[in-house]
Amino acid sequence: MFKNYLKTALRNLKKNKLYTVINVFGLTIGVAACLLIGIYIMHELSYDKFNTNAGRIVRVTMEYKQAGTVNTTATTGTKVGPQFKRMFPSVEASARTFISHNVVKSGDKIFDEPRILYADPAFFKMFSFHIVEGDVATALDAPDKIVITQSMARKYFGDEDALNKTLVSGGKSLRVSAICEDVPQNSQIKFDFATQFLNLGNGVQQEQWWTANWITYLLVRNEKDIPQLQQQVVNYMKTPEVRAEAGLQGADYLTYHLEPLKSVHLYSPLAGFEPNGSITYIYMFAVIALLILIIACANYTNLATAQSSVRSSEIGMRKVMGASKRQVFIQFMCESSIITFIAAILALLLSILLIPYFNSITGKQFTADTILQPAPLISVCIFTVLVSFFAGLYPALILSATHVMNVLKKGFNFTGGKSMLRKTLIILQFSISVFLIIYTVIILQQMHYMQTKDLGYNKDHIVVLPVGGNMLQDFQSLKDAFTQVKGVESITASYETPEYVQWSDGITAIDGKGNHDVSVNAMPVDLDFIKTMQMQLVAGRDFRQSDFALEEDTGANYHIPYIINETLAKRIGWTPQQSINQTVSKGVSGPVVGVVKDFNFSSLHDPISPMLIFLGRDYSRDFMLRINGNDMQSTLAQIETVWKQRVPGRPFNYHFLDDDYNKLYLAEQRTSELFGVAAAIAIVLACLGLFGLAAFATVQRTKEIGIRRVLGANISSITLLIAKSFLQLVGVAILIAVPLAWWAGNKWLQGFAFRIPVHAYVFVATAIITALIALCTVGYHSIRTALMNPVKSLRSE
Repeated sequence: MFKNYLKTALRNLKKNKLYTVINVFGLTIGVAACLLIGIYIMHELSYDKFNTNAGRIVRVTMEYKQAGTVNTTATTGTKVGPQFKRMFPSVEASARTFISHNVVKSGDKIFDEPRILYADPAFFKMFSFHIVEGDVATALDAPDKIVITQSMARKYFGDEDALNKTLVSGGKSLRVSAICEDVPQNSQIKFDFATQFLNLGNGVQQEQWWTANWITYLLVRNEKDIPQLQQQVVNYMKTPEVRAEAGLQGADYLTYHLEPLKSVHLYSPLAGFEPNGSITYIYMFAVIALLILIIACANYTNLATAQSSVRSSEIGMRKVMGASKRQVFIQFMCESSIITFIAAILALLLSILLIPYFNSITGKQFTADTILQPAPLISVCIFTVLVSFFAGLYPALILSATHVMNVLKKGFNFTGGKSMLRKTLIILQFSISVFLIIYTVIILQQMHYMQTKDLGYNKDHIVVLPVGGNMLQDFQSLKDAFTQVKGVESITASYETPEYVQWSDGITAIDGKGNHDVSVNAMPVDLDFIKTMQMQLVAGRDFRQSDFALEEDTGANYHIPYIINETLAKRIGWTPQQSINQTVSKGVSGPVVGVVKDFNFSSLHDPISPMLIFLGRDYSRDFMLRINGNDMQSTLAQIETVWKQRVPGRPFNYHFLDDDYNKLYLAEQRTSELFGVAAAIAIVLACLGLFGLAAFATVQRTKEIGIRRVLGANISSITLLIAKSFLQLVGVAILIAVPLAWWAGNKWLQGFAFRIPVHAYVFVATAIITALIALCTVGYHSIRTALMNPVKSLRSE
């Protein structure tokens, strides 16, 4: 019996090739999209959960108030970890961490490595980075030890055993004490090398509450202790002893918050070693995946119903020959199962083929093995069963329950009250599509605005080179050598590049009205910083060579010259012109020599805050060279030649400042691309659904169309007649989607201090384009039926 059902089902699918292809295509696209979105969601939800102690690890974040300004950061001072372990019995271990780049050398192999982790000895006991060679307990117990990943072991030592081999980094010989597996993708802490935290030097041996540059983790003895520990920390930081040690006065305060490791990636607003995800986006992608799947199933139902309308003779004859309701039901469910099974197999193959493209959007490194894991495969199997049942249930029930005499007399007629379901589905489909299109356009417009906005400096054609090792000792001659390169227009150096300045500080401004304490961001720079960045001075002057004389005087005249931004001048109460020659103190007092026009030195999510720029060549970590765009490859080649001559012990690695800027918005860029793809899939599937309804309607109205043609109706009038009802449904969908998209778009834009307005033309253009797409989709069937010979149309009824 089953063999007969299968044979009949395959025969019917082959006979109706167009519907079969559309059904399979729609389900394949829908399932593949859900599968890829599903593995992305699973990956995001799994962040850091591979750690055995994940439930007991917390990240310490810092909150402080200075000069009336409250600041929060994911970094802390060096004292937090050790002191909390000493003070609170519930803290089992602590680890201060920092990831930086440095030159690593082994024999004649030398590379500038960007992912060197500096961590306290307890790090590998707290986190579950699997050590394959060496001892976890002693991996970082001495300053001359370094842990490397398996990839780095192959990179530096090939097939040789890397354990106990020597690497040189930062001019220091380090012994490979352990080899660990490559860091999982779903880890916030990604590294290739790990060595002792104290190897950073730079005063990290001294425990300080301030100078917050380090990310601190605590391992608590019991997960249930975290709320109590949080309260203990808050109370401890309020004690007079701690406040005095931290130099806090008046309403100023310093405190810390404990973030569970498993919630940091999706729930914390403070980014650590990499940009955080967002649980809101996870919910949105989950809903999109579900809606895409619903649309695909709805399409199958619509198309199956439309196709079944021309099978009245077949069903009628089956019932005349004695076929039961159950047998007809099973027949149609069998056809549904075959289509769904084929679509599921194709969806798996399509997902594997699309993984490279999907990786480029998400920034992940999924492989075919990711798709072929048990969870995705089981999900596809469950999908096949459920969709086979629910997508085929409606037409199967309708067809199997129809009385034989009605079938033989009238054929099938589904245009009655049951049409409300199909109308609802088509409205839902296009509402989703219109919403996604508008929301995606708003995101793309904001992204374009951020890429083209006048930031107050020119980020284009700026080459960034690292400053490290002994380069500061030969700073001026190296700078002069770069200046001689043809195509280099100007050169400067700074502690941080201007797109994201994290140095927080406090200053005292002194004028005739007294002292003004202000919390600022600070930026030590070299000469020509304003010139190289093409910033605009609204008052005063740039730094000049003679300013170094103020810093070199070790007596009472020891001063540091300062440049401030407009916001800082306004915060103090000065106009730009009044600011010149006023005194500012940041530990060391000095005159304000210039006021620079406000520029964005952090993400456009944040408003511009007070900025203090001071002359501090010795703090430099990056050279910034402005080059012209006439022959960039030649200019870069000459810069490389100078680098190799002057800095022979360090590889030539450069990047462009605009790339650094774009990295600030990776999450938004990836979200916009994912929404764009989702919107495209939704509109394609919605059009397939409309295609099904149009086919359904034209089949039902074949006789009417034939009569109208005999009476002289032209093709355009018939097309509009058929399309009218569908365009009304699309119009309702647009009316539903527009206010929702407007609300959601504005809600998303509120996360940016600098943002675009939501333009009305986006909604109008989307509505027109969607209506045209719908008209073209419906028009195919209308025109095809209208072109039929009227005699054939009437005879077929």
